[in-house]
Amino acid sequence: MNVHDSERLAGMLEDAGYVRADSDAADVVVFNTCAVRENADNRLYGTLGHMRPAKDRNPDMQIAVGGCLAQKDRDTIVKRAPWVDVVFGTHNLGSLPTLLERARHNHEAEVEILESLDVFPSTLPARRESAYSGWVSVSVGCNNTCTFCIVPALRGKEKDRRPGEILAEVQALVSEGVLEVTLLGQNVNAYGVEFGDRFAFGKLLRSCGEIEGLERVRFTSPHPRDFTDDVIEAMAETPNVCPQLHMPLQSGSDRILKAMRRSYRSERYLNIVRNVREAMPDAAITTDIIVGFPGETEEDFEQTLEVVRQARFSSAFTFQYSKRPGTPAADMPDQLPKEVVQQRYDRLIELQNEISWDENKKLVGRPVELLVAEGEGRKDSETHRLSGRARDGRLVHFAPTGAVDGEVRPGDVVHTTITRAAPHHLVADADITGHRRTTAGDHWEAGVRPKTSGVSLGLPSFGTPPPQPAEQQGCAC
Repeated sequence: MNVHDSERLAGMLEDAGYVRADSDAADVVVFNTCAVRENADNRLYGTLGHMRPAKDRNPDMQIAVGGCLAQKDRDTIVKRAPWVDVVFGTHNLGSLPTLLERARHNHEAEVEILESLDVFPSTLPARRESAYSGWVSVSVGCNNTCTFCIVPALRGKEKDRRPGEILAEVQALVSEGVLEVTLLGQNVNAYGVEFGDRFAFGKLLRSCGEIEGLERVRFTSPHPRDFTDDVIEAMAETPNVCPQLHMPLQSGSDRILKAMRRSYRSERYLNIVRNVREAMPDAAITTDIIVGFPGETEEDFEQTLEVVRQARFSSAFTFQYSKRPGTPAADMPDQLPKEVVQQRYDRLIELQNEISWDENKKLVGRPVELLVAEGEGRKDSETHRLSGRARDGRLVHFAPTGAVDGEVRPGDVVHTTITRAAPHHLVADADITGHRRTTAGDHWEAGVRPKTSGVSLGLPSFGTPPPQPAEQQGCAC
């Protein structure tokens, strides 16, 4: 979601006349921040400290800080880093160009933090980073009250887009050559709550299946509480919806789930996993898990390990509990010592790596369709491989040999066979059996990236307000 917000910021700045800098010598530097974990705070203020010498050398350079940390820290940012020129929050991304201009004119920091959304982010233009894959927001905000999470306080209540506007944005991306779209929401399968249709997300997936040229549809992140059978049916019955599900578990202990205010229990979670695998036997299921939540006992942690054993996730994003001031969990008793949390974390990582490797080994010898990716393989230049994503989201490093039509480019589609497995990736050193050159690959080769204009929701738009009749104008005092 933050990456997509950054695309919106880049689109607005381009519309305002800015051009992306080719080097570090930029006139404007914008930080879009996260506040989910404590290290985000440390990284921001450390990075701002490193920016101080550049600002001293070039006082006209402007530094802007936005996003969740800006929403949370507000005036603190300017106090701790007085060389920052602009601070803006999660609810007013569209204010950035105006705030930069105002700070330049007034020669002082501009801080604007709104308490509620002024415009839905998708009404803003976006400079897309990828020629072949795009993000599309279906909602912003969250109506849940998880005790560990600061996001609802910073992003606000859930606000849904109308289905037609979402599909129009998807179509606009496909018209630009994009092959894959990921639908985004803080709680994506609660989509429709604002306009009273609890089956809206399943309908949206099916509608995406009717868009010609859209080859892959993904979504993140669903909440187990809102996961309904109609969504599983839509996933299984819509050919371009990928057999992949990322569904946060957080804990396998029902006692801890209750303390987290997660409105499901471990058996409900495992039932969803079983139903998904029954409908899509080859689905790759991934998750988020928090280790060391306040009051977590060894028995609670063992219950998490047992759910992991039963669910057999293809991979898991694992986190050590991070106390976030302003959340109920931050004030809970029985905060665990670091060494206990670290030891449990290491055990979870070890178990999940074993499972991931075992699950990946089952795929050796199987054919696979890959959407060739850019920058996914850190060692590709050394190994002379390229990298791509399978339909189930797994990362595959492959040899670009065999039935290749010219150069294999990011955005192209190739077919090959898995030859080796590792815990976090697969290798396909067999010859390619098919290579389809795509418009997305053409655009990548030409250096062209999609630029989408905002899709209006009937919310307030930007620009100068219409002039009022003379008799209604005040005296400005």
